Amino acid sequence: MIQVTNLSKRYGLQELFTDITFTIGRGERVGLVGRNGAGKSTLLKILLGEELADSGSVTSPKSYRVATLKQHLSFSHPTILTEACSALPEDQKFDEYRAEKILMGLGFKETDFTRAPAEFSGGMQIRLNLAKVLLQDPDCLFLDEPTNYLDIVGMRWLSRFLRQFRGELVLITHDSGFMDEVTTHTMGIWRQKLVKIPGSTEKFYEKLFEEEEHYEKTRAGHDRRRKELEDFVARNKAKASKATQAASRVKMLERMGNMDQLADVQTLDFSFNHQEIPGKILLEIKDLQFGYDPAHPLFRNLNFAIQRQDKVAVIGKNGKGKSTLLNVIAGELTPDKGTLRTHPSLLLGHFGQTNITRLHPSNSVEEEILAANPGMGQQRVRSICGTMMFGGDLAKKKVSVLSGGERA
Repeated sequence: MIQVTNLSKRYGLQELFTDITFTIGRGERVGLVGRNGAGKSTLLKILLGEELADSGSVTSPKSYRVATLKQHLSFSHPTILTEACSALPEDQKFDEYRAEKILMGLGFKETDFTRAPAEFSGGMQIRLNLAKVLLQDPDCLFLDEPTNYLDIVGMRWLSRFLRQFRGELVLITHDSGFMDEVTTHTMGIWRQKLVKIPGSTEKFYEKLFEEEEHYEKTRAGHDRRRKELEDFVARNKAKASKATQAASRVKMLERMGNMDQLADVQTLDFSFNHQEIPGKILLEIKDLQFGYDPAHPLFRNLNFAIQRQDKVAVIGKNGKGKSTLLNVIAGELTPDKGTLRTHPSLLLGHFGQTNITRLHPSNSVEEEILAANPGMGQQRVRSICGTMMFGGDLAKKKVSVLSGGERA
């Protein structure tokens, strides 16, 4: 169990959270929610001791063991299996079966066990890191976006594993469905404070908005009563017959204090610009084939068309070529065989898995927006920044200091 008391953290003028106090109780699986940039990942780093808070304390039992998913990739063993086994506790060092079971649950095949970690994609290497975390047998798991590189099968397996995990869990994920499957509590950073409730993310936000609605109704009644008292004092303070009553009303006003109006919390709300196309068929693919190794194509003989108003989901296990197919359609990769015909008026927008890595860390937010379309004026750039919740001076923040969600 973990006890947090009066924790505060800010970066320059940006206040993330102030005097937050909470407990992660025995057996609790807690989903941590909040806007991008609200401080979720920062809070996890403080709990792990990787970052210092400005004030407050974090305490846990002396022998309490915490494990966390690392995005940093560093492997020191020759095979996938030996690398995974290196994470096992001392009393389980030779339990290869357990390591194999977890690796296979996360999408590795038995034939992969003797291959070197470096032979795998970055996404599969992140999975190996996740396997090592799950093999450590900790008291508490801290998982920050563990589903990013999992296919549907891997997510289902991880969901079952976490529901059966007997220790504590703190989970950050943008997949609220996955979060609600595995957590017992929801905890959120909201208006620089922290709220924690038993139950789902939907229940959390319902409670939050109900409390804020109640506060605003109370504040409106408070303001009406205050105005009535102020008017009485203004009318009667100079009258000898009412002076005592006016003085009494002044004391009532002093005791009432003020209830500040809640500031608007900006949320991400946007729509894509859409250009109508006169044709019925936007894109037609015939006998399409592609493979990084021509002898082993990821897909071949693909035939399909995308018509106006179609909304298509591409599904399949990891490594089967879903993202590669989109990269081929977007013109970023050249197919080995086949044809890809598009309507002459078609304009494609493409947000791929690696978009975040293409950002320039030294650029500001507005510089990155402008780089995407140098013909835009400053007003249009600032408008897009504001839509993406980088209003005012936030548009001048460097990419290097943004959270993962903010970069996306």
